[in-house]
Amino acid sequence: MPCTQQAQAVLPGDVIALHGKWRADKPALMCGQESRSWAAFAAATSQLANGLIKLGVQHGDNVLVLMDNGIAMAETLFGIIRSGGVAAPMNPAISQEALAVLCADCAPRAVFASAGHAARLEKVRANGGLEHVLPGAFIVDGGTPAPDWQGYEPWRHEQPADNPKAGVKPDDPCNIIYSSGTTGVPKGIVHSHKCRMSWASDLGLALRYHEGARTLCSLGLYSNISWAAMLPTMLCGGTVVIMEKFDTGVCLNLIEQERISHTAMVPVQFQRLFADSAFAHTDISSLQAVMACGSPMSADEKCGIAARLGCAFIELYGLTEGVITILPPEDMQDHAQSVGRPLQGSDLVILDAGDVPCPVGEIGQICGYGPLLMSGYHNNSQATRDTGWTDSEGRFWVRTGDLGRLDENGFLHLAGRNKDMIISGGQNIYPVDLETVLAMHPDVQDCAVLGVNSRKWGETPLALVTIRAGARVEGKDLLEWMNTRLGKQQRAAALIIIDELPRNPNGKILKNELRKRYKDIVHD
Repeated sequence: MPCTQQAQAVLPGDVIALHGKWRADKPALMCGQESRSWAAFAAATSQLANGLIKLGVQHGDNVLVLMDNGIAMAETLFGIIRSGGVAAPMNPAISQEALAVLCADCAPRAVFASAGHAARLEKVRANGGLEHVLPGAFIVDGGTPAPDWQGYEPWRHEQPADNPKAGVKPDDPCNIIYSSGTTGVPKGIVHSHKCRMSWASDLGLALRYHEGARTLCSLGLYSNISWAAMLPTMLCGGTVVIMEKFDTGVCLNLIEQERISHTAMVPVQFQRLFADSAFAHTDISSLQAVMACGSPMSADEKCGIAARLGCAFIELYGLTEGVITILPPEDMQDHAQSVGRPLQGSDLVILDAGDVPCPVGEIGQICGYGPLLMSGYHNNSQATRDTGWTDSEGRFWVRTGDLGRLDENGFLHLAGRNKDMIISGGQNIYPVDLETVLAMHPDVQDCAVLGVNSRKWGETPLALVTIRAGARVEGKDLLEWMNTRLGKQQRAAALIIIDELPRNPNGKILKNELRKRYKDIVHD
């Protein structure tokens, strides 16, 4: 007989429930001395979901999470998702002013906080924020709950562990990830449940996850980099090992003792691991596939990391908005100058200033299309429209704001941010070209190039450099060394040696901050 009932889509919450049934005794989460089996994790997220539903949280209601890394935070995030609510994790490192702004944007119906952060949310509430939170929906993990707050553990244990009847649909919003905020106030990036399943399956395939994966999450669970590691691990039924905070010694010990097979890190973390004297004596043979993302790397850096790790090293270029390329180890040797090709099932196009696709080799803005794309920006339909490009088939593509070119083999080469491009005497200068040359000098530790005012050319390049420990190079000598290796129209007007370049938690250089710092410089 033909099947008359259409199969329901399997979503992230369903996967957790199924692992709780079929992989009951296998560890799902570990953090410090705590662990949760898949059965315990499924039960905890069911309890949390049922508790939120009882409080009155409905489909599409936002739930704010301001918590430190740990099992309670993981339970909270995925319990919210199973309730039909929208998980909105915040970076605990943001300022009080930024927290108030994001709370207003989120307008949550419930709030979860670690004990050390509850007082910050109380200050927001005292100033008129958090007015939409339901009665009884302030939940705190640890410490003694203040008035109007409920303790996380006793509250959760009061709730039934039955599978929540949330009726989550594929296109329902799943989470809001607030961008890293390298420019202005972070935007809330919304992903649907269907989209997050694509993140789990498509990234899981590209990053080589499997049921035996033991994945180390060393960044905050609010970060999309952590989600990109957690989601594939959970889809496969692996084990997520959570670090409370990144520490090189603890990280190396966990890799050895817990036989970590997978992890995702930003480039600066690899630098710190290799600089730790314990690295040479640590058994990292369990590592199978390691992903790096968050900020650009030179070809030498990539190959060097791959050689030292001795496992499949994979670079990911992308945005939380959903545009992703992958450079796998098979292509690392011959195409390390690139950031790879589009993730399977995704597409890329390079657009010129008139939104016309560029020919091979020509620099333009990178745009992406595919199943990993966000639903849009929360409370910001104008920003969603501004970031989009609609092709002749009516498909919506996301503009990355990054410049790049495709080579004859389809590999993407980055050329910097669109707003970072320097227009000097009518000529386009791409800072990445100058930065690539500077990075080749043996005494240069870090560098950034930005445009400053020029009376003659309108703008001109300024190079900012940090020097390796023990080096004795002069700025004027570095400037001459660099400029002799550049085209005449590319040459920098000045070079300044500084102690440190500002970076966000993902390792991206904060050029907006540098522009503010050097805005008064004017060259002839």
